[in-house]
Amino acid sequence: MKKVVLAVLIALMILPSAFSAPKAKVKIALIVESTVDDKGWCQAMHDAIMAVQKKYGANLVEYSYTEKMKPVDAGSAARQYVAKGYDIIIGHGAQYKNLILEMADEFPKTTFAFGTSGEIGPKNVFTYMPESEETGYINGVIAGLVTKANIIGLVGPVDGGDAARYNRGFILGVKSVNPKAQVQVAYTGSFGDFVKAAELAHTQIKAGADVLTGSAQQALGALRAVAEYKDKQIWWLGQDTAQLAVPESYKVIAAASYAYEAVVEALIDKRQSGVLGGESIPLNFSNGGFVYQFNDKVGPVLTADIRKAAEKAKADITSRKLVINWKDVK
Repeated sequence: MKKVVLAVLIALMILPSAFSAPKAKVKIALIVESTVDDKGWCQAMHDAIMAVQKKYGANLVEYSYTEKMKPVDAGSAARQYVAKGYDIIIGHGAQYKNLILEMADEFPKTTFAFGTSGEIGPKNVFTYMPESEETGYINGVIAGLVTKANIIGLVGPVDGGDAARYNRGFILGVKSVNPKAQVQVAYTGSFGDFVKAAELAHTQIKAGADVLTGSAQQALGALRAVAEYKDKQIWWLGQDTAQLAVPESYKVIAAASYAYEAVVEALIDKRQSGVLGGESIPLNFSNGGFVYQFNDKVGPVLTADIRKAAEKAKADITSRKLVINWKDVK
């Protein structure tokens, strides 16, 4: 019982509604390996920081970003931000872990953050971990009910971090409604390899998959592959709601997104209260860290019963009635 109460309290602590305007101006820098308009991972964090800036005003939240930064090259950008007096520097991706830890040791008065990770870092490093098994599970419920072939494709970046949680949650969601369905899992080995993702999606479709999914920015390549089958009943479930606004969206039944506003506001609030790091910030449905949207434009494939099943799964997850044991999936 104590653990349950503690989990609820932690969740409530990072609800966006619990935050007030910054007491003093805060300068935030974002470093990403892709671009801030990639319709995926990087854009989600960029949009969140922009939303927080809009909420409080540019006079209180100053924001800059650097795109297309491989970890080996990102150190120079981070040092420039430190020199310019930025308070919070976010390396948006687990690939920046070593760089962030190195920089944190060198600049102990600056707050650094990276994700996804549930690790507890040094006193001036925050991590953030989307509990993406939750969004994966809901997408899996839909996939399991939509598939006619009982073959489902999953194109992942790597088997680690939030991608691993999403994949396993997706598989559990599929199996909860359709034990006969097979989920084909393949990895590009990269968060941004659109070409490889498209190749894997084509391979899965040729093997009979009629519903596909995938996470990270590389997933856009797989979605584009699905969209090439214009006249076939082949569908996509997204891990970013930006995919509902792309030309290929007519293939997207539903999509989830990370609402990083909760993380950004927590970083600001904690730093201004004197906590520079040493904590991991979760994202989940209970604390407002996820959003989920259906695409009514896909027509009859999204039946009332399928939508009802997905909404029930979301409600049960949000209330903690349903706990997804993603680690049970090997």
